[in-house]
Amino acid sequence: MNIPLPDVPEVRVVGLPQLTTGFDLVERLDLAMHLKVHGPLEPMTGERLAELAETISLRGRGGAGFPFGKKLRAVAKASIRRGVRPVVVINGSEGEPACRKDTVLLNRAPHLILDGALLAAEALGARTLIVAVTRNSTEISIREALAERGLSDRRGQQLRARVVRTPERMVSGEASAVIRAAGGGPALPPGRRERAAESGVGGAPTLLSNAETYAQLAVAARIGARRYGHTGLPDEPGTVLLTLSGAVSRPMVIEVPTGVPLRYVLQLAGAPPLPQGVLTGGYHGNWIDAMATHDAVVSRASLAAAGGALGAGAILPIGPETCPLGESLRIANWLAAETAGQCGPCKLGLPAAAGGLSDLLNGGGPAALEALREVTQAVKGRGACKHPDGSARFLTSTLSAFTDDLAAHVLDGGCGRETVGVLPLPAPGYQDLEESIPSGEKLAVDWTLCKGHGLCADIIPELIRLGPDGYPALADAAVPVHLRGRAQRAVRRCPALALRVEQAPAERPALPPGSARKALGSGRS
Repeated sequence: MNIPLPDVPEVRVVGLPQLTTGFDLVERLDLAMHLKVHGPLEPMTGERLAELAETISLRGRGGAGFPFGKKLRAVAKASIRRGVRPVVVINGSEGEPACRKDTVLLNRAPHLILDGALLAAEALGARTLIVAVTRNSTEISIREALAERGLSDRRGQQLRARVVRTPERMVSGEASAVIRAAGGGPALPPGRRERAAESGVGGAPTLLSNAETYAQLAVAARIGARRYGHTGLPDEPGTVLLTLSGAVSRPMVIEVPTGVPLRYVLQLAGAPPLPQGVLTGGYHGNWIDAMATHDAVVSRASLAAAGGALGAGAILPIGPETCPLGESLRIANWLAAETAGQCGPCKLGLPAAAGGLSDLLNGGGPAALEALREVTQAVKGRGACKHPDGSARFLTSTLSAFTDDLAAHVLDGGCGRETVGVLPLPAPGYQDLEESIPSGEKLAVDWTLCKGHGLCADIIPELIRLGPDGYPALADAAVPVHLRGRAQRAVRRCPALALRVEQAPAERPALPPGSARKALGSGRS
């Protein structure tokens, strides 16, 4: 069994809504409804905005949990020191199959996210705003929201805003991968670690944070730090968005104040009364047992004390009817396949770790367990990005959390339970499906400017080839989603500024990528 989560699952709230205000009125808050529900928002200076973020202890909600105020100050300092205007990036890339909270916000409350990002952009003096997304529904919603505000990537605007589409992969949401994609490159970590606050998009200081983080900033800016602090715990005020899936009768995204008992949240989603384990923080997170689940509350500190993690807000219980090691093997195989393939610990270590867990489940005995522990330990701290570390953390937690099942498999040849497949994974072929979707944009040439340099054909030969006269011949097809980054790079690299991306005519159906290649012929110039 494998039932992928829908893009926008059921949304519920405990207590008074903040991020989800207005969700009971409409499916999506357009700009007019957003202003009716939330009211106007006054700009703030950089110092006031940083103080606000620090007062409410705002941390990134994408998994790393870095203090937002500290990040804001670092970007401002680097921008002033270098004399370079910074870039603001909303990371809405949600490539993990168990996470939907940012997708819900992008689909249903896009203007709340934009409010926070635009506050930061104005405070920093930024002139570029980039929104990274992974799904069709989020791209459509955020493009509509930008259009409703009159924001676009046209030259001459005070603030240029654009959307970057990244593949629905685990590594694509990593900060450096998003920055690389925003610059026109592949949505993969670059293999070296650089601070975005110092050098991000185009080498400029970059404020990159998660979609929910900007939405929380917008809420706090409207109601003030004091009122914001009345909700939740004193040291972690406000609300948290969680995605609940796994062995639940009602998969959902839920907004809860910090301090709410975790067992109550699980009960609302229809989880087993006594789960044999709950995976906290998603597929880079940690397992906790039923006793820890009973005692923990929703907060970063409480979950960490219980051996879990808040991470990206994914909570996944499993019931007593399934083999927890078998469930974990499914995830380990997926994590191994999600490698960027750029460093040995990831490209070689993660498949070896998944293979070791498979050997253990198939009668490998103590030798298989020892080999699994060795390869997992060898992966830690040696990757070019955080994917190997997060995957190793998941495997280490699995071995620690299910010791009885581990002993049954190592010593007795199995636990006697089948793997039900309750932890969500993408549907087979999902990446091919995403890539085949046209973007609704086309390449066009201003022939009064084109000089036939030919750089565009080198960058994106799938859609452009050079004709017999040396000038570009364009395929009569929409730019596929997976080629949009290279199309934008070709536009930027055109020496004569003759190439552009424009909206495809609505009356002409866009062709899939295969048709684009047929239109160009089989050869490449």
